[in-house]
Amino acid sequence: MPSTTARTTAVPRAGAARRRRPRRALTTVLTAAGAAAALCAALLGPTATAAVPPAPAGWTTVWSDDFGGAADTLPSAADWIVDTGTSYPGGAANWGTGEVQSYTADTANLRQDGAGNLRITPIRDANGHWTSGRIETRRTDFEPPAGGKLRIESRIQMPNVTGAAAAGYWPAFWTLGAPYRGNYWNWPSIGEFDLMENVNGVNQVWGTLHCGANPGGPCNETSGLGAVHACPGSACQGNFHTYALEWDRSVSPQQLRWYVDGVQFHSVTSAQMDAATWSAATGHGHFILLNVAMGGAFPDPVAGYRTPTAATASGVPMLVDYVAVRSSGGTTTQPPTTPPPTTPPPGGNGSAYATVQAEAYSAQSGTALEGTTDTGGGQNLAALANGDWALYRGLDFGGTPARQFKARVASGAAGGVSGLVEVRLDSPTSAPVGSFAIANTGGWQSWTTVPANISAVTGRHDVYLTFTSGQPADFVNVNWFTFSTT
Repeated sequence: MPSTTARTTAVPRAGAARRRRPRRALTTVLTAAGAAAALCAALLGPTATAAVPPAPAGWTTVWSDDFGGAADTLPSAADWIVDTGTSYPGGAANWGTGEVQSYTADTANLRQDGAGNLRITPIRDANGHWTSGRIETRRTDFEPPAGGKLRIESRIQMPNVTGAAAAGYWPAFWTLGAPYRGNYWNWPSIGEFDLMENVNGVNQVWGTLHCGANPGGPCNETSGLGAVHACPGSACQGNFHTYALEWDRSVSPQQLRWYVDGVQFHSVTSAQMDAATWSAATGHGHFILLNVAMGGAFPDPVAGYRTPTAATASGVPMLVDYVAVRSSGGTTTQPPTTPPPTTPPPGGNGSAYATVQAEAYSAQSGTALEGTTDTGGGQNLAALANGDWALYRGLDFGGTPARQFKARVASGAAGGVSGLVEVRLDSPTSAPVGSFAIANTGGWQSWTTVPANISAVTGRHDVYLTFTSGQPADFVNVNWFTFSTT
């Protein structure tokens, strides 16, 4: 497979695209009966629960989101990446699955509704073009502790549409292995867990593991190892149901188990494949995705024709009440997938005017650490590319405005590859207060200090270093940074 970087370190970063091809066709007869009633119900829709339910006995909640933000706002930028367009830079067209929609950050497609729901809404415009929404967690480290279990769950109402009006609807709640970020061609080896998929408004939930090689392999790609189950008690469409996956390292062989409303309907164990394939799919953290696609490699073969059609209804949302990740047993509640910095402690020493070691982040997305040959030794923040960021909490600028930022950087980027090192305050999506451009400096350990003017900054702030480039390749390493008043 082609590589997005010439460096030897495989680094997850924002963005991943499923590379699935058509699954085994299932004969489904779509009818128009009840479509109008379903559309009316979709406009009203059930309400969300008040908050994320408490963890059951023996479990600890390690991360969650109840989408309790103000009406007509996007989900938290600190927790979620909003995917846009029809592919990732350098990734497969149409997200690798033949989907026809374009994802946007427009609140018409993706919004919190003020009542505790996230709504992902596919919309067809006057020209017949579809848009929709897709998000993925910034965190990529969701995995069980050694000898323990992890449970990923969400309470979701599938789009409340059935029959001919539902042709092409493809809601999904799923995960991808962390190594997929920034390398859009290593599916399915890095693992994909589909906790909930549904197509064409059928009253069923599909649960699937993707792994190994494509086509064929131990996971029978491109179909995957899957099972299907009707939603218990009430239809999937028009009703909230809880979809969950338990990833169990406490038993031998290890297991993956799929549930809907507490009813197990599918399982896969490590005994069903060779150890190397299982490890490649489950031996690292995963990140979580929510989206509603339209048409493509799953809806079309199930319907038996190309979807969506002129009869497909526009504007029927998937509602997400909450997402929660729980941990049980093992030696730690949630091991990080990136080794923690050795020195100094996270967040530096609190002063913006001290030298802040780049590896001393409080949180990050898409970065890696490596040993540095720069003066003083230690580690540097490595393999930084478009969309990556690192957070340094609570840096104190005092009462005299800081007006300059400088950073110790190195780059072995290929010719024509460059990018911006940016400083943002309190949010990774706020406007930069300053930035500088960087291209090849002679090598990934050829260090130089680059200054940049910044807007006057006072007080205490969470400082984000963000990295922006028009190319998907890595373009910079950072060893340290600091601020000054002149």
